[in-house]
Amino acid sequence: MRALVAAVLAVGVADWPQWRGPARDGALSAPLARAWPASLRPAWKAAAGIGHSSPVVAGGRVYLFARLGEEETLQAFDLASGRRLWQQGYPAPYRVNMAASAHGKGPKATPTVADGRVFTLGIDGVLSAYDAGAGRLLWRKAFGKELGASSPEFGAAQSPLVDGGRVIVHVGGEGKGALAAFDAATGALAWSWKGDGPGYASPVLATIGGARQVVSLTERHMVGLAADQGQLLWQIPFTTAYDQNVVTPVVLGDLVVYGGIDQPLRAVRVTRAGARWSTAPAWENAEVSVYMSTPVLAGGRLVGLSHRKKGQFFAVDPGSGRTLWLSEGRQGENAALVAAGTTVLALTTEAELLVADTAGPAFKVVQRYTVAESATWAHPAITADGVLVKDADSLAYLRF
Repeated sequence: MRALVAAVLAVGVADWPQWRGPARDGALSAPLARAWPASLRPAWKAAAGIGHSSPVVAGGRVYLFARLGEEETLQAFDLASGRRLWQQGYPAPYRVNMAASAHGKGPKATPTVADGRVFTLGIDGVLSAYDAGAGRLLWRKAFGKELGASSPEFGAAQSPLVDGGRVIVHVGGEGKGALAAFDAATGALAWSWKGDGPGYASPVLATIGGARQVVSLTERHMVGLAADQGQLLWQIPFTTAYDQNVVTPVVLGDLVVYGGIDQPLRAVRVTRAGARWSTAPAWENAEVSVYMSTPVLAGGRLVGLSHRKKGQFFAVDPGSGRTLWLSEGRQGENAALVAAGTTVLALTTEAELLVADTAGPAFKVVQRYTVAESATWAHPAITADGVLVKDADSLAYLRF
């Protein structure tokens, strides 16, 4: 059975090089096996530091960005053995906002690996580029002096987005930010939009109306910017209590799905007529509300975790917004989701990895694994034969 699972996974998983996987959408390109082992096999475990940044995988290596003492440190591990290949750190003193003290000093943003480079964003807004092979620092930029603020109130959390030869991230802080693109090789500024401060959600790339664009939740809006030059194409106001815009937008054609704490899950349709862009509400679902967990598209359904009832999984029809099913409550404070066909892997903060069949009339757990001894806020990384899990201070590789 384990051999079957590995064989099926290998079809859809190569590298996991960025936030939420190869396409930044939390999805694998092939279905998973329906049969799952009774337990996962520990391959290796390494002390790795604190923070909620997720592991990423590229070229047989695992990269993890974490805090070791008062340094933010990028580490590279051999995927097969867990051997630490190199680590590079820099001083990163940081005082946590008391409202976010339970989340620690970070970092929160996940690295991105592209074209032999690794890009990181520290909790205080330091953007760095490293050589992925040797770990050599290529360039580093800070923005506090330029923008008057280095990071938002609860710390920088946007995972860098790489588009060709550019790395895109929303830098700065409350009301004083810039959603900007930098040359990946040199760090030189390519374009910058300063219309709002950063939120905590990560930007995504999408083609809407024939135009490639960067779609992101900012501090007080959802925006679409031209990917080549950074012009604002469209925006809609969106705020949550204490400006906690956290959820990565889900783009399905010209439909953009978004949400936030104590807000209905919503979708807008983005259209273009010549040079003019417009947005129109498509649907709204008040039965579910997403806080930190971004939904995934699974078998044509939008599957996610609502924060209502202390954690409630849901499936919604993305065309109409109609609720298809709701799970029982008390499923967890947060869950990181990965979809493969109609199967969804959900890693909760309580260190449970749920394998769920989401195609039926109700939420159905196929298998349940305990994968750590402490909280698991970081998103898992899926490989050809297992899963990488970051808990409070360690990194583990578990094989199917």
